[in-house]
Amino acid sequence: MNNQPLLQSDRDTSVTLDSNTIGENLNNAKELRRNLIAFWILGLCNNFGYVVMLSAAYNIMSVQNGEADTKKYPGFHCNKFSTGLILLADVLPTLIIKLTAPFYIQKVNYYIRVFIVVLLLAVSLLTLAFSTSVGVSLFAVVLASASSGIGEITFLSISTHFHKTTVSAYSSGTGMAGVAGALSYAGLIATGLSHKNTVLVLLFVPVIFAVAFLFILKMPNDIQFFSNTSKEEIPVLTHNIGQDQTKAMSTRMKLKLVLPLWRYMLPLFFVYLAEYTINQGLYELVYYDVSWLSQGAQYRWFQVDYQIGVFLSRSSVNVFQIRKIIIPTLLQYVILIFVLLEVRFSFVPSLWIMLIVIFVEGLCGGAVYVNAFYLISENVDKGIREFSMGVASVADSFGIALAGGIAIPIHDSLCRLKT
Repeated sequence: MNNQPLLQSDRDTSVTLDSNTIGENLNNAKELRRNLIAFWILGLCNNFGYVVMLSAAYNIMSVQNGEADTKKYPGFHCNKFSTGLILLADVLPTLIIKLTAPFYIQKVNYYIRVFIVVLLLAVSLLTLAFSTSVGVSLFAVVLASASSGIGEITFLSISTHFHKTTVSAYSSGTGMAGVAGALSYAGLIATGLSHKNTVLVLLFVPVIFAVAFLFILKMPNDIQFFSNTSKEEIPVLTHNIGQDQTKAMSTRMKLKLVLPLWRYMLPLFFVYLAEYTINQGLYELVYYDVSWLSQGAQYRWFQVDYQIGVFLSRSSVNVFQIRKIIIPTLLQYVILIFVLLEVRFSFVPSLWIMLIVIFVEGLCGGAVYVNAFYLISENVDKGIREFSMGVASVADSFGIALAGGIAIPIHDSLCRLKT
């Protein structure tokens, strides 16, 4: 053993190394905090337009010649078209994008993708604001859906280039998008602002979207502006390397990578099938005769209540994780049956009880979403994680799309029974 004391030069070197290490750790901590903030904002902005469209669904479905029909009908009534039609327009473009994008979108630069996402969101809000017909409004919904779909697969994929906690930050942001989108629309309408002016006010969101990506997010060195998604393409699948190794794979090889993801995708599919059947098939038919809330207003505040539950559960994964995501999935079907029976038989005595049920519904959906993607980020090899994140996001869109199709006949059947 060498018991000789350190020379002065050695002590100086040791002090310098310690100082450099401390400085590097501080810089890394600041960069991580900055990126977490950026991903949270990106999640919020990406889902904002999608949520606004669903929050405005009741108004959109009751629009004729630019004026809401709801002003003509005191008490309960059924719209001619179900809000499930808005849900279909809001999810089908996203579904098509998610189904096809993992097989080609890696060739498109991240900066170009985000530019398209922001542009589509801005155009969708402008189109909705100036629409005077259901058809044009549906086109606005389609644009918002395309924006959200491209954005989700982009940001979930790009998160694999950062610390794994960025997944939970992005997820938390998408949860807040629900609260912010539903609350801002319902709140501004409640103040007396028109539908058109409310939507125009929300145009500040695409601006914040662009600022977060360009100026807050600290992009890693392997993602360049004048290049494809990353500098290298690695043709051989190896473990624990932070590069996307699926780029050189054939479609057949990529499809084989999907099979192990079913343990996460099936709960995502079924929980979203249940909750969006509730949201777009049943919310508009749940009515309580209270003087201070019209039927349309009740629908909008149900959306706010639901989104608060989603936000809280999507923000919870860093506090505790749910490994058995089948449990909140099954609970969602209990809630579906409960709300369906309430629409048919009106046995719940108070609006406040229904608000509690809807809040729990949001908790279940958000919990399955964030824990599914968190488990993927933990259990899937880094070399295929980027691809896996994008593919798994298809499952919830399938569930939502099927719910939109189911919601329409459910609405029509229940309306015939209630009127």
